[in-house]
Amino acid sequence: MPLKTLLLASALIVAALPASAEEKRALGAHVHGHGALNVAIEGTTLALELETPGFDLVGFEHAAESEQDKKVIQSALDKLSDPALIFAVPQGAGCSLVEAVAELHGDDKHEDDDHGEEHDHDHEEHGEKEDHDDHDHEEHDHEEDAATDSHSEFHAEYQLTCEAPAQLTDISLTYFETFPNARALEVQLITDSGARKIDLTGESAVINLN
Repeated sequence: MPLKTLLLASALIVAALPASAEEKRALGAHVHGHGALNVAIEGTTLALELETPGFDLVGFEHAAESEQDKKVIQSALDKLSDPALIFAVPQGAGCSLVEAVAELHGDDKHEDDDHGEEHDHDHEEHGEKEDHDDHDHEEHDHEEDAATDSHSEFHAEYQLTCEAPAQLTDISLTYFETFPNARALEVQLITDSGARKIDLTGESAVINLN
């Protein structure tokens, strides 16, 4: 089964599990320190998909403009592309990497919002001076809010083939050591034995597959 298909099946099945009202409200929320990990095992194939706020990996989420910011982001992408820096599996399982992909996704919503406000400003340009001043004030506030609320997320996918899947008894997350700002991961796991959700932290960073 293709990597994306396997991971999508994992997410859909686990999403069908019962959840509390609080969990449902939090689903999909962008929270610093908290990422999401999908894990799917089918036959000899192990697939993982990681999504995490930009802050957790690089300490900021604004667009990288300086050379230093660009270097920090590239360093994070390089680390994400190395599975050994993200997770570890028992050596006896004989797992070998087939594919590893790491990307940074930005939030373009606020650019659209800013464009809309500029259009309104031009439309009201010949209005009363007081209204004009109020609009400038509101636009300034909006720009500040956009800078504060902008989000970016790192996304990584891994596919491995394991010669002895019966020996794949656990997955240890080295992710928390690699990225100290990361505090928690909500794991959605699907195996031949069923689907479940697991919460991981730096102090409890092992997925038990038994």
